[in-house]
Amino acid sequence: MTNDQQSWTVSDVLEATGGRMLSGDQGVRFEGICTDSRTAQAGDLFVAIPGENFDGHNFLQEAFKQDALGVVVAEDYMAKQSFVPDGDKLWIAVPDTLRALGDLAAFRRRNSDVSVVAITGTNGKTTTKEMTASVLGETFSVLKTPGNFNNLVGLPLTLFGLSESHEWAVVEVAMNHPGEIRRLTEISDPDLGVITNVQPGHLEGVRDIDGVMAAKGELLEGLGEESTAVLNVDDERVCQLAEGYGGRVVTFGIHSSAEVWGAPVSQTRSGSSFDLSWYEETVRIFLEIPGLGAIYNALAAAAVGYRAGLSIEEVKKGLESTVPLPGRMQVSTLPGGIHLIDDTYNANPGSVSVAIETLGSLKGNGRGVFVIGGMMELGDHAQSAHKQIGVMAARAGLSGLYITGDFADHVAEGASGRLAGGDCGSPQGSSRTGRLAFGKGIPSHGDGKGS
Repeated sequence: MTNDQQSWTVSDVLEATGGRMLSGDQGVRFEGICTDSRTAQAGDLFVAIPGENFDGHNFLQEAFKQDALGVVVAEDYMAKQSFVPDGDKLWIAVPDTLRALGDLAAFRRRNSDVSVVAITGTNGKTTTKEMTASVLGETFSVLKTPGNFNNLVGLPLTLFGLSESHEWAVVEVAMNHPGEIRRLTEISDPDLGVITNVQPGHLEGVRDIDGVMAAKGELLEGLGEESTAVLNVDDERVCQLAEGYGGRVVTFGIHSSAEVWGAPVSQTRSGSSFDLSWYEETVRIFLEIPGLGAIYNALAAAAVGYRAGLSIEEVKKGLESTVPLPGRMQVSTLPGGIHLIDDTYNANPGSVSVAIETLGSLKGNGRGVFVIGGMMELGDHAQSAHKQIGVMAARAGLSGLYITGDFADHVAEGASGRLAGGDCGSPQGSSRTGRLAFGKGIPSHGDGKGS
């Protein structure tokens, strides 16, 4: 690897991928690596990734028009072509372009001095990532996953942003099928691995909650014994995973049995607070994000800061400067003193239950209205999971439940005990099948995943 962490030589690419050079100048340098021909810039290496909707091999010429200096293509693609690449443009063939992308990112990570935190869990990954980056950023230069770049394409694109100035990288790793987190761990080679929780989510790819636990456990399997696992001691399945890990473990939770804990906790309409403690040190933390889930996310980030050697005051400053992300437990105050919780991003049974619990506690003696769309990727569990959400909403004492999406009837069934009639109705103006499970108010629109 060159000293300039922002550029790549052809030798770097060939060493990282084991690829075969078909044409081009061996002496060329690449300024970056991309997978989208629309965003390719002059000097880039374009990696052609096949996807569900588009195949990057169909956009090779578009990448060259954007002044990309070379492309990485699949061997089986080249086997079907009648032409032989020539000229100044570099062509490299590999057995699997998606794997090659990960290998390039792993190469960059290995050749940097950065320490890496990898965060997974059914709920709270992105918020925990933001909080962790904010905490570490009090002392160190930090690279973090942009948005939710947490899959086999997004994670490599994140690591390509590493430079010599970075001291820590905070990355988010997710999955929708077994083996994905194992590969992401292999690519990122984390020094610290965080598991926020294990709840139902992405069941379509892993069948059941035991499959979710096994998939999240792939992070621990990939950690070396010199690494540290940061684990939620209040989550039974996370504790089961900890039993098989041979490295250092730092636990977090809301009880003093954890190494880093937060109690007592308090929630208001504007946020939440708790006493953060480790050893004999304690400090009060005030968050702009409501809900017990936010407190657990903060404790996970605090545990990372604790393991990284930060002071408890530095951790406090980092946590309290974290800004709520759009679509993730974001509270807005509307005219008339109405509080709106926006938790629409990528809802699953665990996150929706936390949203219901938070709404129930925040509303006090006032009215609470909950709007939900369909939860995706639940496979055979979709009907029962949506029904259970209806049950929880009814038990929370909310005054209104508005439902849209393919599983509206099942949420309504759980909330009211019947599919139609009585207190159940169909709102007017919904863009998809909708139900009003109980209460009166405005109709639901669209098919957001939850709020």
